[in-house]
Amino acid sequence: MFIPTTDRVLVERDEQKEQTASGLYVPSSKDNKANTGIVMAVGEGRRATKTGELIPMIVNVGDRVCFSPYGGQEIEVDGQTHLILREDEIFAILGE
Repeated sequence: MFIPTTDRVLVERDEQKEQTASGLYVPSSKDNKANTGIVMAVGEGRRATKTGELIPMIVNVGDRVCFSPYGGQEIEVDGQTHLILREDEIFAILGE
């Protein structure tokens, strides 16, 4: 079990596509990582500095999100590589 602290989010990064929808091939590279993924776990939220009130998380487990390809920190959980981000490093929640 992995539970992020405060406003952190555990994301399983999508696999990088090798071919675009228009048919172009993308060169394979370790530096060319997908910037989307599925939220696997979320923290409880962060505390407001003046009042101490809990500010709940906007993202939920199962949300597909978009983030900077250079943001967060890669970690290994249960033998798989995941990304841990702060909620404010997530740009958008993607619809279906």
